[in-house]
This record gives sequence, structure tokens and C-alpha cells, in this order.
Amino acid sequence: MTIKQIMVVGAGQMGAGIAQVCAYSGYEVILHDTKEKVVEDGIQTIRKRLKRDVEKDRLSDSDVDRILRRVYASSTISNAEHADLIIEAAVENLDVKKTIFSQLDSFAPEHAVLATNTSSLPITEIAAETSRAENVIGMHFMNPVPVMTLIEIIRGLQTDDSTFKTVKNVSESLGKTPVEVNDFPGFVSNRVLMPMINEAIFTVYEGVATPKDIDEVMKLGMNHPMGPLTLADFIGLDTCLYIMEVLHDGFGDDKYRPCPLLRQYVQAGWLGKKTGRGFYTYNS
Repeated sequence: MTIKQIMVVGAGQMGAGIAQVCAYSGYEVILHDTKEKVVEDGIQTIRKRLKRDVEKDRLSDSDVDRILRRVYASSTISNAEHADLIIEAAVENLDVKKTIFSQLDSFAPEHAVLATNTSSLPITEIAAETSRAENVIGMHFMNPVPVMTLIEIIRGLQTDDSTFKTVKNVSESLGKTPVEVNDFPGFVSNRVLMPMINEAIFTVYEGVATPKDIDEVMKLGMNHPMGPLTLADFIGLDTCLYIMEVLHDGFGDDKYRPCPLLRQYVQAGWLGKKTGRGFYTYNS
């Protein structure tokens, strides 16, 4: 199937990044959110990122204008009727995603592929909310989207081969590297990453070392570009907790039990960089 127009549902950090790489690669993009202000902010985020590329001589001003002309703002879900591929990038909450996919199923054309950018939730269960489960797939971009090359492509139980092939081809056209993954909690990336972050939090909780020293061990000893607690703050501690709960519930194994300190930080509103405080303190 030929993909000409892509709709991105959710205009936050991830959604704006996905819209940017799609428009950059020549696709017409509908950037949708329920609030017009969020869409406007998303487009401004794209503009700022592209302007930085102009400053670094990677793009010209005319390139930026041409890319932005491919991005159309939307606050009406019925605009899905114009899309060949829809990528949902809303909040990481199963009930929210189920509602969105049920709505998309009502408006999207019959041939359209419905993809979710979920980082941990079951594709099979989300697909069951539609009448086209064979056209539903996971398309997990890494953050920041314009920089990171990996996309996990997750098959649900019902996903057919043509849907997978379409999404794989689109991913490659974006300059990304698609990796095929089956539908298990956390897929590959977060099934491996989040328990490491959770264990780092346990080492703080048990008084083994300070956050700074734990991060230094992982950077200098394991050659990680960023320590796990710094990374947790950047991801958002609420997101880390939610994914650990998905893993714990999905596998029923206590090795995925969220650290009590992680839960306590989230209850305190210390969510990381986005709130100014997590395992580190950030200037506003």
C-alpha cells in the first residue's frame, strides 16, 4: 500500500517529533490533538528544532518552510478520514488508547493502518477495540524522535503481514531502523531498560550509593552515555512507574515490582525534569 498522508494523534513531545520526521521525509502530516493550543505548541516545537538545523547548516530557511507546509493542524478526530497511516502518540494509558482507537476505527478509511507509539502496552488488546485488528500494529519510536534511529515494530496477535510490511517500509523511508518485536509486556526496549532503572532506584532506596555515584558507575564502568537515574528523570518517573506496573501485572513476577521509593517520588509529584525535581533538581 502507498502511504501519502500520515496522521499523528497527540501533539506532545513524541507526537511533534514523529510529525517532524514524517514531514521531513516528504509525507503530508495531520498533527492532531484535542486542544488547538497543544497542536500550535507542537508545530512551534517542530519549527524550533528545524531552525536549529538551519543554524548548523543542515537545512536552509526554504527547506524549513517547505517542511512546515506539509504539516496541517487538527483538533477534530474526524480528520482521520484523510489518512493512510495513523500513528497514535497519546499518553501511556491503556484506557485512553483504547478510546482513541475506537474513535479512529469509526473515521479512518478502510485501508488505513492504525499504529500506536506505546512503549509497553498490549497491541493485541488495543487492536480488539477496532473492527480491523489485522490493520493495527505497534510503532514504538525512541525519544528524541528526530535523533534516535530505532523503531520497534510490534505485531499484535491479529496483525497481518501486509500491515507489517507497510509500516516497515514507512519506517525505513524515515531513515529509521525497524526491528520486529512480538507482543509481550514492555516489548524489548523497556523490558530490559526499566528493570535496570528500577534496580538503580533500589540502590538509592537501600542507601548503597547516591544517585550521582550510581550514575557515575554506569557511565564510567559500563560505558552508558547517561546514568540510569538521569535517564529516569528525563523519561519521567511517572512513566517509569507505569511501565514497571505493566511489566509486573503482565508477567506476575516480583522481579518487576516497582521500588517503593519510585512510587513515593511519584506520589510527591517529583516526576523528574518536567517538574523540576526527581533524583536531581533542575532549573525551571
